[in-house]
Amino acid sequence: MGNRRHVIAGAVFAALCLVASGGAASAQTPSAPPAPSVLVAPVANREVTDTSDFVGRVTAIDKVDIVARVPGYIEQRLFTEGQLVKKGDLLFRIEQDTYKAVVEQQRANLAKAKAVEVNAAVQLQRGKALLPKEFIPQATVDQYTAAEASAQADIMEAQAALDQAQINLGYTEIRSPIDGRIGIVNFTIGNLVGPSTGSLVTIVSFDPIYVLFQASERDVIDYKRRLLEGGATNGRVSVRVRLPDGKLYDQPGIANFLDIQADPSTDTVAVRAELPNPQALLTPGGIVGVQVERGAPRSALLIPQSAVQLDQAGSYVLTVDDANKVQLRRIALGAERGSAVIVTDGIAAGERVIVEGIQKVRPGQTVAPSPAPSN
Repeated sequence: MGNRRHVIAGAVFAALCLVASGGAASAQTPSAPPAPSVLVAPVANREVTDTSDFVGRVTAIDKVDIVARVPGYIEQRLFTEGQLVKKGDLLFRIEQDTYKAVVEQQRANLAKAKAVEVNAAVQLQRGKALLPKEFIPQATVDQYTAAEASAQADIMEAQAALDQAQINLGYTEIRSPIDGRIGIVNFTIGNLVGPSTGSLVTIVSFDPIYVLFQASERDVIDYKRRLLEGGATNGRVSVRVRLPDGKLYDQPGIANFLDIQADPSTDTVAVRAELPNPQALLTPGGIVGVQVERGAPRSALLIPQSAVQLDQAGSYVLTVDDANKVQLRRIALGAERGSAVIVTDGIAAGERVIVEGIQKVRPGQTVAPSPAPSN
């Protein structure tokens, strides 16, 4: 009987232990997940200038098609295609033997003409000495005078022919008339060229360089009004160029020419800007984007474009407050500025906007923010 009581008591004790251990386990709560990590950037207050965007075409300031001015066979080519050349550099040499022979012939003709003139002058001098003694008639003296004048004219003609022969000999050496980069050669050594064969090669200047674009009459009128309001009479407009790869060209330029009349087919006015091009990044004939400043710089709020989200209600951003909680802010956007965008309403300077990790957070959630790397 005593043993039975001990068994029952042990079973009750074991049951109580099981209940106690189960209750302790059920009292434990699961640990909260860590706050999601996000990258944030502050809303920046910067000076910006409103711009108008156009499409422009790059044009060389100087462009020369090299043409042979005298006929002959190309004897030498003294450059490499694509190289930079200076004004006066020798490019081609046309065979010179024929032209040198003509020069020597004209020199001989000039010497002959001078000899004839000397003889004519001597005859005239003698005739004038004999005329007072009536040894010769006046008519003979007149003939000597005409012969001496004709001989002088022959000298002038021979001298002109010699000058022309020397000029033609000089044309056999074709030199660059400008500084620039030389293009593809159209005629190689041994080819017969001349004034009618066309361009041998083209040279274009690269630095500085022009960009031409078409502006609407409205833009032109707006610009002229701003000049008048500012008291200027011959102002120039700052111009920036966007390269075909989307990057902004680091060399600003100046619009220095406005056409005197509008194109009636497009109602636009041609504008020309001049830009430095020391590294030849701008290639003549290429198409680029053009940004023209409109008005004076002003203060504006900018945020990275990666922070902007869009839904049916419009544009918004997710901000992180001082307690690291996410808030949804509706915003109004202005013009883009590279990788940033102007915010005209809905946010204040210094607030932190989420630029990475937006998809894994929601308003009201606590996050672990880290500063985004600056561009």
